[in-house]
Order: sequence, then C-alpha cells, then structure tokens
Amino acid sequence: MSLTPNPFGTDITVEDVLDTLGFFDDWEERYKYIIDLGKQLPAMADDKKTDEHLIRGCQSQVWIDSAIVDGKLMLEADSDAQIVKGLLGMVLTAYNSKTPADALAFDIEGYFAEIDLIKHLSPTRGNGIRAMVQRIREIAANA
Repeated sequence: MSLTPNPFGTDITVEDVLDTLGFFDDWEERYKYIIDLGKQLPAMADDKKTDEHLIRGCQSQVWIDSAIVDGKLMLEADSDAQIVKGLLGMVLTAYNSKTPADALAFDIEGYFAEIDLIKHLSPTRGNGIRAMVQRIREIAANA
C-alpha cells in the first residue's frame, strides 16, 4: 500500500506554521488556524486505520503510517478529531519528507515552546501529541 501525499513538511513548513501563528494575538485565533491546518491533511484509507498504525496515549484516535522513499521519511496520518488533525499537521511539518537523521535531530520541544503550544492543550492532548512524536521518532530511529 502506498501513502497518500500531504503538503506537510514540503509545501507547509515549520517556518510557515511559526510565521502564521506569530500573526495571531490570542489562542482562539491560533486554534482556528490549527483546525484549518487539519483540513489540509488528506484522509487515510479506512483499511489503514488498524491497531498497527494506532497511536496509544491519545485521547482521540490517531493513526500514523510511514515509508522511507528516496532516503526520506514519508508519513501519512489521520485522526477522528479535527483539532488533532491540525496538531498532526504541525508535527508533520517537522518530520515529513525529512531524512531520518534530520527528523531525529529536530528540536520538537523547542518548536512547541516557540509557539507556547503544550500549555494551551489539555493534559491528555499534550500527552497525545508527545505520543505522536515518540512514534515518529521511533520510526526514524529504525529507518
């Protein structure tokens, strides 16, 4: 099975997310932007929404599939919650279409700190986003 391409990490970069979030003064506007990001994440085929791809530790259901293509980590992800799809998009900007070494070297905590993300999420959403990152880093480490 092939992966459905998405714009994260290529057309939408970490810098794009940081720049756009920097325009907004309050978190209500930032949440709207994050939800809009999620709308740009293509749906994953239902036959891929299996236990193998399910991320444990997330409040919502989250699935991540991956492949190495031309030495780069290619990721496909989906969630049953719109805000979580947006958070997935933010995470994918950091890791999708990167070499495994670049993915492992990326300072995700610094990225989240720069946008002050974690403190604006519920504890369960914060744990969920960390579980997503951990799975992607495991995929990169095993590549």
